[in-house]
This record gives sequence, structure tokens and C-alpha cells, in this order.
Amino acid sequence: MINTNRIKKISLTLAKVAGVFFIVAVLLFFAFRNLLLDKAIKRVSNKLKVNYHASLHIQEATFSGITTVEITNLSLVPEQHDSILYIGHLQTSIKLWYALFFDFRLNELVVKDGFLNLVKDERGRNIDGFLSTKDSSQNDVQAKTAGAISSNTNFAKSAYKLISKILNFIPADVAVNNVALTIKDGNQMVSFNMKEFLLLSEKLESNIIVSSTKDSLSSAQIEQHWRVIGSANPGKKRADLRFFNTDTGKVFVPYVQDRFNLITGFDSIRLKLDEIDLDDDQLLIKGLASTTNFLINHPKIAKKDVVIERAEFDYVFVLGSNFVSLDSSSTVRFNKISFHPFIKYQRGPDTTYQLNVILNKTTAQNFIYSLPEGLFTHFKGMEAEGSFSYRLDFLYNENKPQELIFDSKLEKENLRITKYGEANLNKLNNDFTHVVVENGRPQRHIEVSYSNPNFIPTDQISPLLKKAVLTTEDPSFFYHRGFIDEAFRQSIIKNIRKRKFARGASTISMQLIKNVFLTREKTLSRKLEEILLVYILENNRLSSKDRMFEVYLNIIEWGPNVYGIGEAAQFYFNKSASSLTLSEALYLAIIIPSPKKFMWRFGKDGQLKDHVGRHFNSLAGLMIRRNVLTPEDTVGLTHKITISGPAKGFIKITADTLVNDSIIIDENGLILPVDEDEQ
Repeated sequence: MINTNRIKKISLTLAKVAGVFFIVAVLLFFAFRNLLLDKAIKRVSNKLKVNYHASLHIQEATFSGITTVEITNLSLVPEQHDSILYIGHLQTSIKLWYALFFDFRLNELVVKDGFLNLVKDERGRNIDGFLSTKDSSQNDVQAKTAGAISSNTNFAKSAYKLISKILNFIPADVAVNNVALTIKDGNQMVSFNMKEFLLLSEKLESNIIVSSTKDSLSSAQIEQHWRVIGSANPGKKRADLRFFNTDTGKVFVPYVQDRFNLITGFDSIRLKLDEIDLDDDQLLIKGLASTTNFLINHPKIAKKDVVIERAEFDYVFVLGSNFVSLDSSSTVRFNKISFHPFIKYQRGPDTTYQLNVILNKTTAQNFIYSLPEGLFTHFKGMEAEGSFSYRLDFLYNENKPQELIFDSKLEKENLRITKYGEANLNKLNNDFTHVVVENGRPQRHIEVSYSNPNFIPTDQISPLLKKAVLTTEDPSFFYHRGFIDEAFRQSIIKNIRKRKFARGASTISMQLIKNVFLTREKTLSRKLEEILLVYILENNRLSSKDRMFEVYLNIIEWGPNVYGIGEAAQFYFNKSASSLTLSEALYLAIIIPSPKKFMWRFGKDGQLKDHVGRHFNSLAGLMIRRNVLTPEDTVGLTHKITISGPAKGFIKITADTLVNDSIIIDENGLILPVDEDEQ
């Protein structure tokens, strides 16, 4: 039988001994705490000196009170570089109970008069010493270790551990006064001067003066007054912050304009964190982000400011042991529409990338109203009836690239355009004037009318030319609705493999829209407008395929200031478009992607180079396999064509510069241009 009295006596004795040791430890700590603090500072200082070639200077560091440390005039200076850090006065205290278990958490933090200085000049960056270790062999070991860790890392647990460590280190009460972050990159300088930052009883407020200049020697500065208000509780992993400009203007992000030619700003931003929770090996992060009048301007996006009036993002991030995802319960609200995105990256053995977008039933007019200002200028004033829903499914497996899934579905319900905006697609059915624009400037006018002697009706164009152009540009033009799904798939696969935009999937419908209604500018705005306008044109049957093809052949560029097949036949061969031979038709089809470079396909003898001849044979063979031509049609086929028109004067007989082939025959036998944006 267990002697409970004896157990109680032993437990009481152990408790007394532990208490005595605790009291002795506390007394020893208080007796030698300043000495221990000095030793700790020296240890850190030596490590910084040896490993990072930086000097740590502290004028005074002492304990005041039970657990409060005060530091005066702290600075961190790397060798042969400007100071990185300076703090005039720092006061902090630790939570004693956690410290007993070696879990150091700050109870409060007070910082006055300081700066964090990031400099990049001819000597390099002043933080470079902290971004690399002193020993290259050690670097190799660390790289191998990091690789081993990354392949076995549990995303959820690692992320939760890191987030918890950071949030637990943030004290409940913080007071910062007159502390600046300065970034100098050559002649560009940006300063974020935090005049005040207070976190007290979960309430947060901060005032920041932001100044920027292109020249660090110049007195001309752009100044903004930012303000952050809201609530934050790091311990409970919650926050709700609002960020705006007290000058009632937009908050503009400095530095990026001069560094990346990017202008971006907003009226206000709200960032809300509701939950961070680890459960069953999955980390859940929930919250909300919203912005008003978000503005962005970049030459690759659009030629003018793009403004999103209102956007809101209810996010639910889920991290598992081997995946990171944005859950489908997340919602993006965009002006008057909303959709549910799902994004997932999953690590091996099969590394996959997944994207799903679901746009539930929405009215067409709300969709038009929600298009960002400046991004869809040709849709301004458009009106529509009916509604639609949309779904996009994308899945890419690095180990099985050919099994890529790209499925785009739009379900319509009484969808009808009742009023067109700037791009009136109905004009394709009537006579109109086509304005050729290059580099934003009108070059010439082309009358799309039978009254124009150079405008050739389709029944007067050589059938061989029409067959050759369809084969190179868009074999299924007369059957698709503006897009070729398989071409999109193959384009995506190749672009992912090359890690750049190496191949497009432009159809004749897309080229027609681009030439007639849009411009050749390579911007996101133009591409998005092109896709939407093609969909409207093709799916509402606003023009017949014959008419579209006729207009296309009569307006596309075929050489320097040569537009339309009528001009092209005269320019190259001094004949009508109806009398073109097979060799001449193949030549004209091949040069469509880059017509202004036609002369570089000719050798010193004035004849087409041999590699062009190989294109002739490949293209003719493909046309035979598709029953577009018969073998008898190719009897006597040669690339020894005679240029007898004005183009002869452009051919440089002495030049022998070899250019890349202008067409590519893909795995499916589809011929696509290397650069789809030439036309």
C-alpha cells in the first residue's frame, strides 16, 4: 500500500529545495546582472566583428528596476560603410516567468531618436556583410543543409513556429518616437520618419513622414504624411489596421517609380488578421484586406493610370505539411463583382501548381461597370443585358507537363450587347477607314471598301494564298470561336518551360481585332481588351468568317508601308493577287510574322536562302497532310522566286545576315509565329 503521507513529505521537501534554489538564482541574478549584461554585449560584439565585419558600440547599458534594461547611444557600423543602425535611447523589459523557461518575451519597448540606414553605392550595400557568411565552405555546407531541410520541411509547423516566435517577441506596449528608415540607392533617397508609434492596450496609432528625392544632394523633396490607426494584439494573433494619407491625397509608394518606372498609390488600405491556428498538421490564416481607389501606372500594364475604385479580399490561407494554398472559401470583391479563387502549390514527389477561379452568376452590366478605369478604355460606354457565370481550371505538374489542364468555361444567360463603346465591332460589316498606327502615331489611312482598287474581294484572291495563310496563322479559323484551346495549352507549356513569354497562341480573329480596333502596344491592357473583344465578336456572330478573313487579308502589313494583299502582290511580284503561284503564296504567308525584315531572307544572289526553302517544303508537306493541297499541286515547287516589284530595291544583295526562322512547326503540326505581336 502506498504511503501517501511519505509522498507528501517528499514532495514538500522537494518544493522547499526548489524554492531555495530559485531564490538563490534570483539573488545571484540581481547581484551580477549588470556583469552578465556586459558579458552578453561583448559576446554579441565579438560575433558581429568576426562573422560580419561590423562594430557594435554602446555608450551605456544597465538594468533599472527588476527586469528593465536601458541602453544609450547604440550604433552598428560595418567596415568601410555607412552606419546601419543607431538608437539614442532604448528601454525594454522581459517577462520574467517566460524567461525562467528560456522563452524570452518583451513586456514593453521604448525607442527614442534613431535610424535604420540602408545604403547602396559604389562600395556595394552596407548590409552585404549580413547577407553572406565569412567562409565559402561554410556557405556550401549551409546550402546543402538548407536544401535537405527544404525538401523535408513541414510547411505548416515551420510557418506557425516562425509566426509565433515573431508575434511573441512583439511586446504588448510599444512607444517609438523619432525613428527613421532611410533607403539610399545611388542618387535616389527615401526616408520614412516615424514621428510616433504607440501600441497601448491593443490600440495602435502611428504618424509617419515620408520624403523622397531623386538626388540626395537636392533640396527638392516630395513629402507625404502617412497615418496608421487600428488595433493589434500580438499575443492573441489579431490585428485590424487602416493606412491612409493625412493630407487627404493618395498614399504613393516612393522609390518604385524611379527604380522600376512604376507609379502606385491608394486612398486607404485596411489590413485585418482574424485567426492564426494550427490544427491537425494544417495552419489556417484568416483575415481581410481592402483598398479604395487603388492606382497603378506602368508602361507594360497600360498607357494611362489604371484605377480600381474598390477592392476587398477575404482570405483564407491553408498550409499543410507539403502544400501552401489560398482556399476556395476566399472571396475577391472587385467593384460590383466577386469571385472565388483557389491557388495551390504542392511539393513533390510531383510538384504541382493549381489555379481555379469561379465567378458565380453576375449581370453583364455589373461586369462592365467593374472593369478598371484605364485598363479597358474601348469598353467605356458599353451596355449589355443578361448574365453569365465563369470557371477557370488550371493544373500543371512539373513531372508531367504534357498533361497540363487548362479549361475555361463561360455559361451565358440571355447575354446581349445593346450598346457598343469605343470599339464598335459592327463596323467590320460596312465600309470604314482603317488608320495604321505605329509607336502611337498615325501613319496612313486605308479605305476598307470595294471602291479602293487595292482592296481585293476574297473571291479575287488566289486560293493558294488563302490556304497558305490559314495554314501558317490559323488552320481552324472557320471553325473556332476566336480561340484555340490546344494552342493555348501548348503555349502555356512552352512558356513555363522557358520561364518567359516564348510563344503566343494568336488566332486570325485576335490579329484582326488588334489591327482594326486596338494598337500594337505590348501591354496587359491591350491583351485583355483583345481577348474580350474577340469573344464578343465571335460568340455574338457580329460578322461572318468570310468577311473577317477578307478584311484581315486587306489590312495586315506585308512589308515596309505595304498593307493588304493587293499592295503586297504588286510590291513583290508586280501582279494581281489572283494570279499568285504556290511558291509566291508560301513566301507571302511565311513573312507575315515579321514583314519588315523580308529582305534578310535573301542571299547574295538575290534569291531566297536555303533555310527558307526548307520552310517551303515543310509548309507544303503540312498542307498536303491536311488535304489542303494535293501532291500534284506541289510539282515543280521551288523557293527560287523572282522579285520583280518595288521590293527588289529593298533587297541588299551584298548582305548575308542569317535571321532566325520565322515560323515554328509544333508537336501537333501547327505553324505559329515566333513573335505574334508583329502583326
